[in-house]
Amino acid sequence: MVETVVNIERTTTTTTGPPGGVNPSGGDNGGFWGAIRLNLDYYRTIPGILKIAQLVLGIICMALASPSMSSATNFFLTVVVLSFIVTILLIAAYFLGIREALNVNVNWIFSELIATAIITLLYFIAFIVQLAKWGESTEYGHGSNTAAGVFGLFNFLAYAGGLYFLFLAHRSGATH
Repeated sequence: MVETVVNIERTTTTTTGPPGGVNPSGGDNGGFWGAIRLNLDYYRTIPGILKIAQLVLGIICMALASPSMSSATNFFLTVVVLSFIVTILLIAAYFLGIREALNVNVNWIFSELIATAIITLLYFIAFIVQLAKWGESTEYGHGSNTAAGVFGLFNFLAYAGGLYFLFLAHRSGATH
């Protein structure tokens, strides 16, 4: 059984100041920004390490496949960039503890499970398309584009691993 560890420390500070809840130092006295805490413990878990690996492999894929020289590479780069943006947002949400700071009734694990499943499927299609186009090619740029497809395979495996751990968390009944 895999568990995602998220440590949140909430403190309440009472200050007296001008009306409106504005602190003389320029900030407010709590609210959303007061609930945000840095969370490095998540990145010591396997799902956290996989998120960092997805980010690094996405950067490598973008570097190797750019500039796009075919419609296959256009599709590959579209998948890589969209998944990179989603991964950056998820990393920020875990790092800053935004999921816990937002008091909304959302099953975050299930939402992330669906997003990761879609990204995993798209990466599977994209690396196959990229390798099918550039694997046997002798055109200019075939080496870096083939390498991009191989790193796309590695990133597909990283997203599939993340999907597996999200599935285990969802099946255990976790919502945050």
